[in-house]
Amino acid sequence: MDDSTQDENWWKRLSGGLKRTSSSLGSSITALVSHRQLEPETLDALEDELVRADFGQDIAIRIVDALGQGRYPQGLSPDEVKSLLAAEIEKTLTPVARPLEITAQPFVILVSGVNGSGKTTTIGKLAARFRTEGKSVMLVAGDTFRAAAIDQLKIWGERTGASVMAREPGADAAGLAFDAIAAAKQQGIEVVLVDTAGRLQNRAELMSELEKMVRVMRKIEPTAPHAVILVLDATVGQNAVSQVEIFGKIAGVTGLVMTKLDGTARGGILVALAEKFGLPVHYIGVGEGVGDLAPFTARDFSRAVVGLES
Repeated sequence: MDDSTQDENWWKRLSGGLKRTSSSLGSSITALVSHRQLEPETLDALEDELVRADFGQDIAIRIVDALGQGRYPQGLSPDEVKSLLAAEIEKTLTPVARPLEITAQPFVILVSGVNGSGKTTTIGKLAARFRTEGKSVMLVAGDTFRAAAIDQLKIWGERTGASVMAREPGADAAGLAFDAIAAAKQQGIEVVLVDTAGRLQNRAELMSELEKMVRVMRKIEPTAPHAVILVLDATVGQNAVSQVEIFGKIAGVTGLVMTKLDGTARGGILVALAEKFGLPVHYIGVGEGVGDLAPFTARDFSRAVVGLES
């Protein structure tokens, strides 16, 4: 499959996956602006719609201010408003659209996130991507509290041809991580993806466990982990903000992956997070399939989220 076909397929998945957000936003824009002048009350109503789609107050105000600065005596068509909107969103997203670069061997990626965010599935999909690129991969079942997470990783290992390091449920996650990195070094593995426990009910316990994992990893690989990815479920909306804050403190998050954008009409949350935290967004997911997770690009997302063609 050539690159243009792949890009086209991804665009279809992305625009289809963001349909709930773009339809909701698009119908509001159409109702508000159909060739009317952008009066203050129209702009206020547009701001409300952006907030409703979880773009966040700050960016909603900035986008609407930018629209208000322009002089449009004839008014604007819905598509013109969408184009202006997409351009403003792209400005916010461009600095955070940064690929995950593999800069060491083994390159150790600690994957964090609350249970139910799609964390383990994301690890599997990332393994599939790296394997397609010809890289050797090891999956580490560091969420040792959940037997289901361990089993799920083993299935992904079989499916992708990645090796899997796992212990019995309840085993020490830090010891497992240490052994995994030692084995990866010995075997010349290129990428090590480490799952972690995601319960937030007792943050102190989670914090001490993650700190211990990192401390023990560094005994064998001083530069590990090379990336700390936080997996976020777009359907939780504004709760994603507090998750970034909590995991940022606990795990020292270096980049984000946002999943389940197809399950929400509030896809603007990714824009709100970019505005607030400025953390790199490496990948986004718009469905269950392996091909539904792809590197994040600012222009594509900006156009798809407002319902424009590529």
